[in-house]
Amino acid sequence: MSESADHVSEGERVTARLREEILDGVRAPGSRLVERELAEGLAVSRVPVRDALKALAAEGLVTLRPRTWAVVREFSAKQSREVREAREALEKAVFPLAAERRTEEGLERLRTVLEREREAAQQGDGVVARRAAADFHEVVIELSDNEVLSEMGRLLGSRMRWSLSQHDDLLEIVRGHEQLFAAIARQDVTGIGHLVVEHLRSGEEQARMRHRDPGGPAGNIGRVRPG
Repeated sequence: MSESADHVSEGERVTARLREEILDGVRAPGSRLVERELAEGLAVSRVPVRDALKALAAEGLVTLRPRTWAVVREFSAKQSREVREAREALEKAVFPLAAERRTEEGLERLRTVLEREREAAQQGDGVVARRAAADFHEVVIELSDNEVLSEMGRLLGSRMRWSLSQHDDLLEIVRGHEQLFAAIARQDVTGIGHLVVEHLRSGEEQARMRHRDPGGPAGNIGRVRPG
């Protein structure tokens, strides 16, 4: 559970703000993040900005440069593939466990997230839909009730969210999540494994299409460079 606003430091607030802007595509891959400019724009001192950039570099979203600036990370094709492979390994483990161990309270939380994603997708709100899609996967990790897998999910956190943002067919992702939700609800441990593979394959194909058409609906969010 997240801490209350009273217990969140200024550095953590700046980190959260910049993380959202990067994952939502407000700050494009390769764009500069200059401490002085960020501090002025966010009306804070340079210290929390510096801490935020270090935190985001540790999460894999930012590449630090000498002196007082950084850049939004551009994932190479190899790095992008590695993130997908890590996500695939994790999700093949957590979805069957979530189906086996889900509780009614957990199922209701998952339903709430799915409804938010569906509504946003139907309205064409890509930012909210993609955020909710990533939330869906995070709730599933929680439902797996495995602390080691949850730690892996937290470690991959931002890079997982980056990977999950690499799609433009919002309604197609919703349909996949609806199928996964139904399998979890009926505790179909066997069948959900096939659905996970299909969902991963669909997401990977959408990512390929986006990178072939960087000027599409999502612009250059998460641009992948060769090598």
